[in-house]
Amino acid sequence: MTLLAVNHADVIYQTEKSETEAVRDLNVTVDEGEFIALVGPSGCGKTTILSMIAGLLSPTSGSVTIDGEPVSAASGNVGYMLQRDNLFEWRTIESNVLLGLSVQKKLTDESRAYAVGMLDKYGLGEFRDAYPTQLSGGMRQRAALIRTLAFKPRLLLLDEPFSAVDFQTRMKVCDDVHSIIKNEKKTALLVTHDISEAVSMADKIFVLTKRPATVKTVFDIDITAETPLKRRESPRFSEWFDRVWKEVTL
Repeated sequence: MTLLAVNHADVIYQTEKSETEAVRDLNVTVDEGEFIALVGPSGCGKTTILSMIAGLLSPTSGSVTIDGEPVSAASGNVGYMLQRDNLFEWRTIESNVLLGLSVQKKLTDESRAYAVGMLDKYGLGEFRDAYPTQLSGGMRQRAALIRTLAFKPRLLLLDEPFSAVDFQTRMKVCDDVHSIIKNEKKTALLVTHDISEAVSMADKIFVLTKRPATVKTVFDIDITAETPLKRRESPRFSEWFDRVWKEVTL
């Protein structure tokens, strides 16, 4: 079942003196439960595309829909996880996780129980009264993901969420985030410049052209290993890496 549909979308930034075409005739469909990655040359417009899908930016032409309805930032259907965890150091982990619900006046007994339950479920329950500085980088990212999932979004957008942690931590965080998303049966769209990350996590990879961004190639990744780390150990991993890398760099 199609959850997200981007149809013939264009984005043109206009100023008094000039205009910049950022996205041209973009077509992307994402089925419910899929994990999708967007990769492409630096500066091709990946973040612009995420902003459009999140409802923060309207396409100049074309459409973006979720469940057939025009996307809106106010709908709550889209969760957005940024490059940095943006946890407030003076608030406890539980308070950080509940903050967005409180600000949007969606903090109820039910939503609180759901969020706190995820802390318990994913190994952060004993740290709910701790502060972010007391957690490892991976644990902080887990808390940030739970904060995003607390709204029960239909679609989760990941904007290079592992770029702020070191390589060794990154491997573990990829596994953690992938596991949580799959366990919660969420649909996810990852933007990354790291082809290894895309191949290890995604069911499908959309390769974008240089700006103005449009879809150049779509790869269905058929590595059957269950976790990103195990995918990296598959004999097929290097083959897929080479295929995607060639498409990005040609």
